[in-house]
Amino acid sequence: MAETSPSPRSSTPATIPQKRPLGIEDEQHVPAVPSPLNPDFASSRARKAAPAREQREKKESLKKREAKGVESVRGGTPDSQALSRKPKKGTEQNSSIPSLLRYKLPPPNPTDFDPPKAPILVPIFQKVHRQFFEASEHVFNRKGFRYTHCIADPAFTFTQYHRGSETEPFAPRFDYEDTSSHIFFDSHARSITTEKGFRMARANVGAREGRWYWECKILSGVKPNGHDGNSITAGDSGGHVRLGFSRREATLDTPVGFDAYSYGLRDVAGQKVHMSRPKDFMPAGEQICEGDVIGLEINLPSLTLHRKVVEGSYNKAVDVSDDVEPQGAEGADIIRDRLPIRYKAHLYFEQFEYQSCKELEELMNPSPVIATTSTSTTAAPNPNHSLVALRTLPFSCIKVYKNGQYVGTPFTDLLAFLPPASKPLHQVGARDGLDDGMLGYFPSVSVFRGGAAEVNFGPEFWYPPPDVIGSGEDVDMLGEPGINNASRSGTSMSLKKLRSLAERYNEQIAEDVMYDIIDEVDLWAQDGGQTEAQKGASDPAPTILGPVDPAAPGLDIAMANSGVKIEPGQPGEIKEIIQEEE
Repeated sequence: MAETSPSPRSSTPATIPQKRPLGIEDEQHVPAVPSPLNPDFASSRARKAAPAREQREKKESLKKREAKGVESVRGGTPDSQALSRKPKKGTEQNSSIPSLLRYKLPPPNPTDFDPPKAPILVPIFQKVHRQFFEASEHVFNRKGFRYTHCIADPAFTFTQYHRGSETEPFAPRFDYEDTSSHIFFDSHARSITTEKGFRMARANVGAREGRWYWECKILSGVKPNGHDGNSITAGDSGGHVRLGFSRREATLDTPVGFDAYSYGLRDVAGQKVHMSRPKDFMPAGEQICEGDVIGLEINLPSLTLHRKVVEGSYNKAVDVSDDVEPQGAEGADIIRDRLPIRYKAHLYFEQFEYQSCKELEELMNPSPVIATTSTSTTAAPNPNHSLVALRTLPFSCIKVYKNGQYVGTPFTDLLAFLPPASKPLHQVGARDGLDDGMLGYFPSVSVFRGGAAEVNFGPEFWYPPPDVIGSGEDVDMLGEPGINNASRSGTSMSLKKLRSLAERYNEQIAEDVMYDIIDEVDLWAQDGGQTEAQKGASDPAPTILGPVDPAAPGLDIAMANSGVKIEPGQPGEIKEIIQEEE
């Protein structure tokens, strides 16, 4: 029997086990010399490094979001108990809502309760069958401040007994305070002239939204034979007149159309002027001469659309019309930080005036250095401009009529004026982003060396357009027959009607009265809804000691009522300002 020999044992396994990847803890066992079973560990690890894991976004829990007041993305049902729950005492729930600055002032003098007096008119000369006067004993808007008449009223205890008022003549006219000091007026403040270079006068009524119309008659200017003031002798020259619309930032010692804050018409060749750049507008050979009546119509979108533009939420594809009205009865905040001051025998509110900004100055006089380094300033003004000051208003324009005949539309896409497009001068006490209710475009006329003009704000016009509405007529809130007006509100329909600026003047007075009442209620609410007798000397509302003159009678009463201790030598009466002649 043959003996079978056992098969020799294989020294190599049937399958080679896979090499376990070395971890960081095994790096100390890596051989110094690589081998077939242990290649270069460092290079292989560098080549096969696992990609870094993407960082997960840390999301807060639902309870944390609810505690912070953030709405759920899924739009869950709101907590009815949380909505009805009253805020804790002392919490700043409405800290984002601006409020008035309050000043601590002494009690008013007995004469402060008298109606404000009109400026004293001093006769200067007669021209074009009119007597012109110099208005004196009044203050001018200058050096970054604006002045409006006020009066002491015992019913307004929380606003330091002061509210707004007006002076005679009680009608739409040129504003004595908002006019160059070298302008002469007639007795009704509707005709102006000057012996100096171009000086501007602004009206006491402005347009903020809607369609408004006014007229200007050239009393003395370019002669009807076609000669301008430069081509005839100085003695026969009638001067020059420019007219249009301007904002409050426009300088009064310049012609209308000088800067980016005004749009004007030039009498010579009937040119349009904006940012000191005259361009042809009227037909060749036609100009604005003595005796011509120029009608100006301004179209401005609703304040709702205007705020969309300045807030950056305007969308051309969505906001295709101006018929959308705000939902609810909530209105925009009108904040008027005003301080009563005294000027001779008059009492005024002093407030910071809106000033020109560097963006529009750069638009008027572009710098080559900035133009090559910045694209935001080189882009043309538009509703979605990156700079708020360079945003324009959709559906806005200015139309021109001459002696009752429509001439054309010289300006479209007017610049926005609501904050932050308008800003006050940067100084202590001035606050940005606040609308005082008087921002807008104002009828403006500038005269040059004997030029004279008369304005007519209606309702009886010399050459009324066919669709203008007089003050005796009602605004059609139902729209036109044959058009479905069910979805269009009465307010949006009234904005489409052409109305006289005399009506706007009455609306402006009503708004001013309403804002005075709101200011009084605002400060009353800051005091916890307490009357003067209930709160005593304590005053929870933030107060600032207003600038006042050296100690005067009534100082002890002021200390007792206000709770503010006034040291000897500290001011104790309303400040009196002094303006030098320019």
